Amino acid sequence: MAIKQPDLTINISNHQSSLQIFKAAASNFISSLSGKMFTFGLGLMLLDETHSAISFGINMIISPIVGLLCLVPIGNLIDTYPHKTVLTGSLTARTLALILFAASINLFTATAKLIPIVLFLIIDAISTTQSAISLSSILSPALGVGLYSLVGFSGFVILEIVATLASFGIMLTMKFHYHVTNQFANSQHAPVTSHSQFAKFHSGLNYMRSRTMIKITILLSVILNFLYTAVTIGIPYILKDQLHTGNGPIGVLETGSAIGMLLGSLLLTLLPPTGQKRLFLKLIIPVLILDSQILLLGVLFMTSQSPTGYALLGSFIMGILAFALVILNITFQVYLQQTVPTKLLGRVVATLTTVNSSIMPIGTLMFTLIFQSTTHGGLVLIINGILLLGYTLLLLRPLNQAIHSEQP
Repeated sequence: MAIKQPDLTINISNHQSSLQIFKAAASNFISSLSGKMFTFGLGLMLLDETHSAISFGINMIISPIVGLLCLVPIGNLIDTYPHKTVLTGSLTARTLALILFAASINLFTATAKLIPIVLFLIIDAISTTQSAISLSSILSPALGVGLYSLVGFSGFVILEIVATLASFGIMLTMKFHYHVTNQFANSQHAPVTSHSQFAKFHSGLNYMRSRTMIKITILLSVILNFLYTAVTIGIPYILKDQLHTGNGPIGVLETGSAIGMLLGSLLLTLLPPTGQKRLFLKLIIPVLILDSQILLLGVLFMTSQSPTGYALLGSFIMGILAFALVILNITFQVYLQQTVPTKLLGRVVATLTTVNSSIMPIGTLMFTLIFQSTTHGGLVLIINGILLLGYTLLLLRPLNQAIHSEQP
């Protein structure tokens, strides 16, 4: 007996498609811009209240831990339920968390403010689904410094609540199209067990262990992420608490970093695809540039400059550093998409992301202690740059051999 298959074609007009794209872009821009400004303001507030180097690193502790704990369940949730339902629940949770955060933050003082902040960041790490947009990344540091001076941190919280509600409202007007026979419908009849999910996860790990290139990349990226936490938490602390430049140069350096990311993304978009040709050079040159810029950033902070000098030279260095970082990340992501089987790609990318970021909480805590125990933060960055450069040179030969061994 022949069973007629349902028509899986979804008819969407050009106008509907354009409207959906506009709504998605507007929602992401609003949430990304406000979110980055909120995170920036949060770091400045903590630095003012606690004078601790960990002020800009709290999120780097919370997000990787939450990501590690929720790696399997969050993936199952997204694959099981309609995306609009997931987004609605996500934004509802985040909005309620923001309101509770706004109501409770002023009940705490000094380091006690970390209690509501950590609780909010845990919920935010679970519920946040938006991706960053280059334009919002450029605007957020500059706007953040101005607004922080004008309205203070309370204004940031109110702005974030309004922006989240606006993004929520736009999302609710969007139509999400699903196939009748997709995984959401099937999941009601064949629920996925934890045993099968962990079996699938284990198969992804086995595949990664069979790829020498992936293992070498993990060795490089874990150490890179570990040492790079010194840059993330060190720049604001060095400029504001050690060099006493105020908030302005911090925003300028962050803006320079965002511009570098945008230029790197645009360059890779405009250049013709080259596949895996010269992969070794496309990976190692950005890493060497990144290493050298961390060293130069330390040298800059060890020299006598005016706040304007720190801002201009520092933003240029951060722009080059971010430019190299985004080229490195995109190049490797493209390589994974070209070489990893589609059925394993999601698990491989999720596992790599979690493994690479899992070292960041340790780095954040360690470098917080180091920065607070020295008055020469620039020297810490110089040492980091030298260590990272030496480690990169040690991996040159294994990386080159791994690339050649996996080429057809």
